[in-house]
Amino acid sequence: MSTPPVGEITAMASNTSNSTPTYYSPTAILTDSQKAPTTFSLAVPTLTPLNNGSAIEEGTKLDLPLWLAEMLAVSKPAGPASPTSLASLDMPFALGPRVLNALKADPKSVDVRAQAPWFYGLGERMLELFEDEEVGEVLLETFRQRALEIADKSQNTRAAMSQAGDSADFMSGLDETERQRTSFLHGKNLHNSLRHLDKDKIQWHYRMKRQQLTLL
Repeated sequence: MSTPPVGEITAMASNTSNSTPTYYSPTAILTDSQKAPTTFSLAVPTLTPLNNGSAIEEGTKLDLPLWLAEMLAVSKPAGPASPTSLASLDMPFALGPRVLNALKADPKSVDVRAQAPWFYGLGERMLELFEDEEVGEVLLETFRQRALEIADKSQNTRAAMSQAGDSADFMSGLDETERQRTSFLHGKNLHNSLRHLDKDKIQWHYRMKRQQLTLL
């Protein structure tokens, strides 16, 4: 089953100008390769390859890589009667109501990797384009609670992975950001692990809040 769109909005070019350039960052490239629902505002005959060779008419909806969807959303067609942009974006399913409600109920029970391999990166990027305070707050709390669980299980990886049920499911459901943290923290004592994860939490909290402030 699919979740209804959060609400269609048009991304504005002024928001993207506040982003820090990450042209050569593998993480940024992989994050931007994740897909977002995109609705075309007018027919674009030259982009039929994006639709498996079928015509792209006004109202056509496609899941496109975020980097391309954003480019289309900030591109203004020529002509005084043209729409404000070639396309508009919807919030991805990974950040839709069903997933957010599950995260609010119990962040540790959600397989965030199944939602998006770079889940937090996707959330951060979408907050550059969407004015949605709830998404930012839910992601911050999710990151905080899961960070503590990661710190604990990083000290007991072998035991955790040998257990059936929730423990193994949690570790296999980490997104790439969380997996990088797990690798970094492996072998460190719990006190140092918590210190590093708390530092990560603060840095990520600052970035998320900064993205929200650019929308004010």
